[in-house]
Amino acid sequence: MKSIKRVLSFLALLLIMSSLSAQIDNVTVEYINKYKAIAMKEMRDYKIPASITLAQGILESNSGRSELAVNARNHFGIKCHKEWEGDTYLYDDDAKNECFRVYANPEESFRDHSLFLTTRDRYSLLFDLNIKDYEGWAKGLKAAGYATDKNYPTRLIDLINRYELFKYDDMALGEIEAEPEIAVVTVDTNHQSHSVDTYTRPEDYVLRPNASNPIGATKSGRPIYENNGVKFIYAKEGDNTQSLAKELNIFQYQLNVYNCREKKTLDTYAEGDFVYIEKLRKESNARVAHTVVPGETLRDVALRYAVTIDRIKKYNHMGSDERLRPGRVLLLRKGTL
Repeated sequence: MKSIKRVLSFLALLLIMSSLSAQIDNVTVEYINKYKAIAMKEMRDYKIPASITLAQGILESNSGRSELAVNARNHFGIKCHKEWEGDTYLYDDDAKNECFRVYANPEESFRDHSLFLTTRDRYSLLFDLNIKDYEGWAKGLKAAGYATDKNYPTRLIDLINRYELFKYDDMALGEIEAEPEIAVVTVDTNHQSHSVDTYTRPEDYVLRPNASNPIGATKSGRPIYENNGVKFIYAKEGDNTQSLAKELNIFQYQLNVYNCREKKTLDTYAEGDFVYIEKLRKESNARVAHTVVPGETLRDVALRYAVTIDRIKKYNHMGSDERLRPGRVLLLRKGTL
């Protein structure tokens, strides 16, 4: 009889474990990995628990899948209010055609969330709480009127516990080993983005397209590889724009355009540099997005994924002279995020 009870208890435990694992949403895990560093930086700068920021982002944006998140980059459901001077998006919420804020990118949404909570008196009592008291914060947000859902605190607390978001509070406070800090966009009172001038790339940064085996060879016998459907070769010692153009029987300006260089540039290539020998594509074949690392340029991203700079700018609503910010997530095709 005891052995039967042990078996039944074991089976019950398996069912519970299976039920818990089924509640873990892979898209939500990806969302957390994408924005956890930003949430930790916001915690250091504005004293809002990273766990609360992430949980609200998950809940309000359906882990980045909501209409507002996709079309307006609005991850926290923040409505226009009278002071908003930026772009707007009409969406049926508590009432029909309510006005919501539109951001240039998700990072701006995270920053505006911090400003929203720190500049309104009704949320001031939250900052009297222990910064690690995420349960108090969840209940305080509901009491201050952030959401009308009576179960809002419970849903936030459940997300924090299920995905162990509280550990990012500890990381931000330096109580456990933290991940590398990612700089994010700042937003002034007029909601204008500011760019950061310079960054240094990590030592292990490698600018390399995704390629496998050669798909052919040039007339001179160089192996041809393919990235995102675009053909490229690896340079040899002594190669330059002029010699490569002659060998490939194309104009120098074409070679430069293919590789996002000035048309009249006469560059020398280092051995192992990759060189595209045809036009970059208008979008990525794969449904991926790219997170910018410190020091990375738009040209780096374009060459890594074989997508034109102009298209990357278009997909991400970038200005002509806008610099990249570490931690920014770039779309590489329409509707990636």
